[in-house]
Amino acid sequence: MEPNQQVQRLPKEVQVRGWEMRPPSSYGSMKSDSEEEDEDEERMDEELAAVLPESPHQDATRLEVKRSNYPETLYTTTTQQTKPPHAVVIETRCFDDGENFDGDDDEEEEEEYLISHSPEPPEVPEQEDFLQTEENQQRGRLHPENDLPYIFKNILKILSGLTREELYRVRLSFRQREPKMTKEDVMQGDLLDFVDKAFEIIGRDQTLVHIIRSLESSKMKAKADELQGLCKRALTRHSLKSCYIRKHLLINEGVVRAGCQSYLETIYVEPEISTSKEGGVPSANTCVTVNNLFRLEKDDGTAVRTVLTTGLPGIGMTVSVAKFCLDWAQERVNRDIQFVIKLSFRKWWRFRNKQKEISAMEMITCWYPDCKNMTHLEEEECKFLLIMDSFDCYRAALDWENAPVINDNYTQAHPDVLIVNIIRGTVLRGARLWILGRRAAVSQIPTHFIDVVTEILGFNDEMKEDYLNRHTNDREQAAKIIAHYKRLPMLVTLARQPFVCWMVFTLFERFYRYSGYGEHPPRLTPFYINIMIVQMNRRLQFYYDKSQNISDWSNEDKDLLINIAKMAFRMLEKNSSVFCEEDVKGCGLSLVEVVALSGMCTELPTSTPDTGTSFCFLHPTFQEFMAALYVFTMFRNESKNILNTGLRPNFFQTQKVFVADLVQCALELTLKSRHGHYDMFLRFLCGLLNLTCYHSQLSGYLFPHKAPKVEGLDKVKHLLETAMQKASRDRIENLRECIREMTQEDQ
Repeated sequence: MEPNQQVQRLPKEVQVRGWEMRPPSSYGSMKSDSEEEDEDEERMDEELAAVLPESPHQDATRLEVKRSNYPETLYTTTTQQTKPPHAVVIETRCFDDGENFDGDDDEEEEEEYLISHSPEPPEVPEQEDFLQTEENQQRGRLHPENDLPYIFKNILKILSGLTREELYRVRLSFRQREPKMTKEDVMQGDLLDFVDKAFEIIGRDQTLVHIIRSLESSKMKAKADELQGLCKRALTRHSLKSCYIRKHLLINEGVVRAGCQSYLETIYVEPEISTSKEGGVPSANTCVTVNNLFRLEKDDGTAVRTVLTTGLPGIGMTVSVAKFCLDWAQERVNRDIQFVIKLSFRKWWRFRNKQKEISAMEMITCWYPDCKNMTHLEEEECKFLLIMDSFDCYRAALDWENAPVINDNYTQAHPDVLIVNIIRGTVLRGARLWILGRRAAVSQIPTHFIDVVTEILGFNDEMKEDYLNRHTNDREQAAKIIAHYKRLPMLVTLARQPFVCWMVFTLFERFYRYSGYGEHPPRLTPFYINIMIVQMNRRLQFYYDKSQNISDWSNEDKDLLINIAKMAFRMLEKNSSVFCEEDVKGCGLSLVEVVALSGMCTELPTSTPDTGTSFCFLHPTFQEFMAALYVFTMFRNESKNILNTGLRPNFFQTQKVFVADLVQCALELTLKSRHGHYDMFLRFLCGLLNLTCYHSQLSGYLFPHKAPKVEGLDKVKHLLETAMQKASRDRIENLRECIREMTQEDQ
């Protein structure tokens, strides 16, 4: 009998188990985990000695499988160095696509299910504990079932049970699925080489997925299901990672345009984030990076469970969440967090509107179908993160005191009740929670449910320049934009908000395409108009599911904006930048619409629970802009001069109101104001008189298309120039800026 035939007659159990004794690859030892398995190996050695032919070498006592000529790694090299002397070498050949498999072929290659009994190499050195290194403090360790050795071992366990023909079909299917791997990579060498090479080129997760799909397409579904069951945790994690990479790898800034997408990693600049523990007021003295939020500890030294993040509208909360998810998906940080599950409150709100009861696990499955029946979340050692973004989108008052208590993840309940129990910690008990939303919305959450409160503060000066530089490869153009926007100190202040930084780049990059642009400093009023339009459109998009690029507002939208502007004017008359709920209702407004949804106001933090809730606009100058907008809108749409307080009564209702009279009243208010709190108001009012502002930017939003132009601007200019001759030195510069805002023509 031929030696090949003798080897093929080995008991099947011996053949299969032979793979577990194969020399380890670079991905970890395949050593048995118990003494019983060691005894089985010795018994197999005896069986092999009984059936194998005598070696042609007199002193040879063992067999060795000769690996193909791939670059050797640390462990394969060690195996070669420690092989027994005079070992018989049996070469394993590569598969050929054109080979015709025939069970009776006398020239069939030696069966691959051979036992290599080389001494075990040294123990696999532990991977560096990234938690203890200074450079990668937040990296962490993967769960053993997500890590490479576990996946490698189970792939070999399944594939080693296949016949040679079945394995060939799997390899062929694998080759068709993965263009990154050549024919030689897939078909050459033994099974260990194949898996080794696949891990090296496409990674452990993609290799696992491709092998499962290849088993299914090769009509070996039972094997595919078995491998899927063994690696369920890794496959679920891979599904979540793939979802976040698809969603967040690219970022659309503003209206989506073909070819205008950017890589998030390329343009992202992390804003400053301040922290305060146990629901206190955020302090700029303590800052943390977004990827280290769940490395924070409570006062007693235990890890935080719930982190609340808030900030002004447009400060970058949504983008920070996207970057966190992308970094986790690419295993750059937080590797010890097994699963990151993002549940936006926008979708929670849609479920609520359907009046549909649902369980926590059903909700997760709705977002991520591959997470169905994910029992891992029930395990005590399972560290996972639940991100609940855009809390302000959930516009219902939650009953924190009387909501029924739910104690498991499968009980169906109303979304209001489910949210309360998740934050309480009775549902999804093992989850870390990251809740994000505007302060006016998240302030309803009781402080005893929150471990750490963080606030995104935006960009410092260095971050602003870094952000603007990242948006273009043209260094000269970036330098022009940075120098140009610095000519307006107020714009530099506003650019602390990332979305204003984006607006600065977008507008100036467009303007610098025209020859001659940049001779004069930029005007301020157009930027404030853009901020208002963007925030109003975001409100319609995020909270009312309108299209992304809204060119016309409904009458209700216009009334909301005009009433907010009216409130701003009333507060300016009171010389106050802070308003309360009574002020909002006094203008016929909804508190939620103004302070949570409009994107132009925010809730002020309170030092004690007994202090009443108060609110303000994004910036004091934004309040002055909105006040000027109200005055101009009343003049433009209703021919009213609301600044006329009765000193010059209008006896004839049909008498035309001239723009010079309007500006004259505003000028008197400004010059009489001792502390100058009308200075910016006058500047914005004059800026709104510029044709590009009311006829181009606001046309279709607040004013009809093709409306008549404002006449009499020459008289307004004369008024301002006359006032400059009599004004004090500190007022002259502001009046000069008023004239420039009104008369400067931009490209």
